Amino acid sequence: MTIDFARAREAFEEYLNEYDRNDEKIKLKIVHTYGVVGCAKEIARRMTLSREDCELAAIIALLHDIGRFEQIRLFDSFQPDTMDHAAFGAKILFEGTHPMIRRFVEGDSLDAIIHTAIAKHSDFKLEGITDPRTLLHAKLIRDADKLDNCRVKLVEPVEAMLGMTEEEAGEGKLSPRVWESCMKKESVLSADRQTGVDYWASYVAQYYDVNFPETWEIIKEKNYIRRIVERLRYKDPETRRKMEQLTAEMEAYMEWKIGGMCRG
Repeated sequence: MTIDFARAREAFEEYLNEYDRNDEKIKLKIVHTYGVVGCAKEIARRMTLSREDCELAAIIALLHDIGRFEQIRLFDSFQPDTMDHAAFGAKILFEGTHPMIRRFVEGDSLDAIIHTAIAKHSDFKLEGITDPRTLLHAKLIRDADKLDNCRVKLVEPVEAMLGMTEEEAGEGKLSPRVWESCMKKESVLSADRQTGVDYWASYVAQYYDVNFPETWEIIKEKNYIRRIVERLRYKDPETRRKMEQLTAEMEAYMEWKIGGMCRG
């Protein structure tokens, strides 16, 4: 089966016409979607995947946040307590007598991979996938999503992300559970975040969940970790020391992930 990304993109643009493109939240998600597409293509290229898998990765990226647009229309919010946007996106694509996925992909031979990758792309941990190709694409979309989020953390206003000014975000202390997760080299649970600094540290710690050396290579080339950490000015000396420690440990982890130990 031949996958046609150009056709899928045309259908996606038609789908977006159903929403208010002047809405700032809609605009943000459109930019993010195409950012993730670009990241997915670059990761797949560096991994020297087959042409079909490169196209498949791009289509999954194109559709990964399709649930967000309806979430914005219904709730005017990205907050997870309004809906599980990943599961909802898979639902609107694949349920019904005439599933929406056919607007983007003609045949159904890849439906299971697309469905699983989209439904699980925002899970706290990726679990329960045994098929190697499905697992590849589930990991790839998670990496591409995180990679574009590096860009988001550097260009979007801090107030839009945290609901406080950049100066206010740097005034707090790290909560013990957040710091414990950082030192365990694992993502931070949303419920453990209490302060602006907690949120900012969690934005860095999420990259412990990056899967592929090729993704880490891009993060290193763009110096994303240090640039994200240093965007805030930390008023508390202990917090400043801990964020410097987190940067150093994350960069050491990055070098290990890029190295031969994790390839193959």
